[in-house]
Amino acid sequence: MEKIRCGWCGTDPLYVKYHDEEWGRLVTDDHKMFEFLVLEGAQAGLSWITILRRRENYRRAFAGFDVEKVSEFTGEDIERLIADEGIIRNRKKIEAAISNAKLFIEIQKEYGNFCDYLLSFFPSRKPIVNHWKTINEIPATSEISDAVSRDMKKRGFKFFGSTICYAHLQAVGYIDDHIEDCHCKKN
Repeated sequence: MEKIRCGWCGTDPLYVKYHDEEWGRLVTDDHKMFEFLVLEGAQAGLSWITILRRRENYRRAFAGFDVEKVSEFTGEDIERLIADEGIIRNRKKIEAAISNAKLFIEIQKEYGNFCDYLLSFFPSRKPIVNHWKTINEIPATSEISDAVSRDMKKRGFKFFGSTICYAHLQAVGYIDDHIEDCHCKKN
C-alpha cells in the first residue's frame, strides 16, 4: 500500500525524502535551526526544491551552518560566495545570511537559545498541530508568523517576512501542517 503524503512534495525523490524525514519534525537544536534560517532566506522568491538541490553546496559554502563562523564572514567571503555556482548567488541574500547570523547569536544570548525565542511566541510555549484535510486549506501566514517576523525585522533580520517565517515554522515542526491523511501527521 502506497503511503499518503502532503501533495506539495510530489514524486521527486529528494522532496519525498525531505517530507518524510525532516519537514514538520520538531527541531530543538540551534545548529539545525540556523541551517533552516539560511536556507529559507535563500529560498525567498524561489521554489524549495531549488534550495534542497543545493543544500549540500550551502552546507559547504556556509561553514557547515556554524553560526559563529558565518557571523565572522568578511567581504572576501561574500565575494567567494557570489562566485560559487553551487548556491544562489544573490548578494543581498548572502549578506543577509551573514548579518542574520550575528542577530541569531544576539537572540541566543538573550533567550539562552533560538528555539526558546521562537517558542516564546506560542501559546503555552508549545508547537501547534493543525488539522487540515487538504493542502489548499493551509495558510501562507498566521498571527504567530506575523509576530515572529515583525520582531525579527525589528531586530534587523532580512529575508524573513511572515510567509518565509511561516514556512520556517512548518519546516522546523513548530507548526505541524501535515494534512490529516499524511503518514507523517502527528495527532
